[in-house]
Amino acid sequence: MKKSINIGVIGNRDFKDGLKIIKDAGFEAVELNYIEEMGSRRYVEDLRETVSKAGLEIASLLTGQFWKFPLTSDDTEKRKKGEEILAKSIDICETLGTDALLVVPGVVGTLWSAEERVRYDIAYKRAQESIKKAIPLAEEKKVYICVENVWNKFLLSPIEMKRFVEEIESEYIGVYFDVGNILIIGYPEDWIRILGKKIKRIHLKDFKTSVGNIGGFCDLLEGDTNWNEVIKALKEVGYDSYLTAEIGPYKQFPETVIYNTSLAIDKILGIK
Repeated sequence: MKKSINIGVIGNRDFKDGLKIIKDAGFEAVELNYIEEMGSRRYVEDLRETVSKAGLEIASLLTGQFWKFPLTSDDTEKRKKGEEILAKSIDICETLGTDALLVVPGVVGTLWSAEERVRYDIAYKRAQESIKKAIPLAEEKKVYICVENVWNKFLLSPIEMKRFVEEIESEYIGVYFDVGNILIIGYPEDWIRILGKKIKRIHLKDFKTSVGNIGGFCDLLEGDTNWNEVIKALKEVGYDSYLTAEIGPYKQFPETVIYNTSLAIDKILGIK
């Protein structure tokens, strides 16, 4: 398994400087976040070259726009925009040289907003329909559409998540499993064993269940994740891809956070 971190951890620091810190801290890869500038192929090509020159791989692309334009929305224009972003993001992944795109599949509801509230069964149907439209492109570009478990009141069990991706019937639909996100409703080791080979990428986060809200997210090794069981489960299912820490962003002293996160992953993996 390879050590990776989401680029958001560098905050407002210069991109190249941030990459150097990430590399020096012992990471092998970085996860990039979708931004509007990625509409330019030249911009994306330059990003790929910059990351490569820093001695890092690109683990995946995170597209946060699916919160703003959910594939499940009652607003048809929002759904259409979300589908356009999905297709564009697959193209960007190909140019970046990564085969994994993180996708929030839809929103039934959230803890922080009542703006998007969609009936569960309708959300399920819409999410599958929108993703199926993108499958031919994903198969052509050889990019996995990786559905992530997030706090969207949707796909709330590993059995349902597995069924959701299996029903789409493509090898290029999988799961981006977030360890910390699941602690509020379940046990990550159970999800990993049930989802098995459907897991294409892993997000590392930690969470204090006693807090029970978004304030419960914390640095790795400071929460309630049973990391021994998580790593044991990952090894059992044969997972050998990127472990991407999703931390921050931190506007001050990101070096400390990046180095501490790297050391924490080493501890989790039993390297040190």
